[in-house]
Amino acid sequence: MKYTTFGRNTGLRVSELALGTGNFGTGWGYGSEKHEAKQVFDRYAEAGGNFIDTADGYQFGQSEQMVGEFIAAERDSFVVATKYTLDASPAGGIGLTGNSRKTMIAAVEASLKRLNTDRIDLLWAHFSDNLTPMEEIVRAFDDLIRAGKIQYAGLSNFPAWRIARADTLAELRGWSRIAGIQVEYSLVERSAERELLPMAEALGMAAALWSPLGGGLLTGKYRHSDAGRLTGLAGRLVHTERDTGLLDEVLAIAQELQAQPVQVAIAWLRHRAAKAATSLIPILGSRTREQLDDTLAALALTLSESQAARLDQISAIELGTPHRQIAETLARAQGGDSSRFIPLLAPRA
Repeated sequence: MKYTTFGRNTGLRVSELALGTGNFGTGWGYGSEKHEAKQVFDRYAEAGGNFIDTADGYQFGQSEQMVGEFIAAERDSFVVATKYTLDASPAGGIGLTGNSRKTMIAAVEASLKRLNTDRIDLLWAHFSDNLTPMEEIVRAFDDLIRAGKIQYAGLSNFPAWRIARADTLAELRGWSRIAGIQVEYSLVERSAERELLPMAEALGMAAALWSPLGGGLLTGKYRHSDAGRLTGLAGRLVHTERDTGLLDEVLAIAQELQAQPVQVAIAWLRHRAAKAATSLIPILGSRTREQLDDTLAALALTLSESQAARLDQISAIELGTPHRQIAETLARAQGGDSSRFIPLLAPRA
């Protein structure tokens, strides 16, 4: 497995694929027993992976506890990311959830105990509560970094404008900057291309990509059946003509390459990552070692430019306003005197 720095603003070295541990445990009524989770973890480490992604709420704390046990012998070899916002208790409540400083500090202390470690390498705010001021979140991140409780901070499932504001505040006030974002992104779900991914590239943030298999759609297993995806993580069923056409193309390319659909889906993300201005890191959420083996085989798969273009085209989304208007204006400029459009033709971050 290859390695990359976590965005352009850090020297943190992480593997090109992260291991998501939302399936470590059975607190949600599904997932992996401890021995199964250990097999997944060991296989990922054997492949050279070092980037572990968990959360306080995953399996009501069981995921963090298992990760803590699995990394104990080689703690310094792994980059451990966890999240706060939703609380580990199924009861939860207004005093234990959200993005506030109070919630963040309490969650970090609890996560440190479950992970049995003295620091968290990367702390994500899991979801935006649309309430807590970004000044409060970023300053609390900075305080925890200065205290040595966490080393880097990021924002998961936040709107682009809030992330950009947070990073700007940090830069202007001398606080620790936002190291990365976490978003859903796959051939199935490309709406992050409208604002989130361009923002990450412009500001030098890494982007960790969850649900890279489109909630299971890109495995091809549920093409003719709804079974198995209604109770899993980020479940998605084939509902639209676009989904059906996309899956047909993925299956066709898989046949051309004598590969599996999951490998084509991950190979497409790696192809995108190779061309990006910052690091794009898919998060693999495998429940069993067999599933992880199938996915890791994508490391040996390379799409041709023609195959990548076919997938780009079939999965493309409408970027909407103002991107459509900008593209139309530039297109018109190309047919006439474009001198007055130079500022648009040479955008700056």
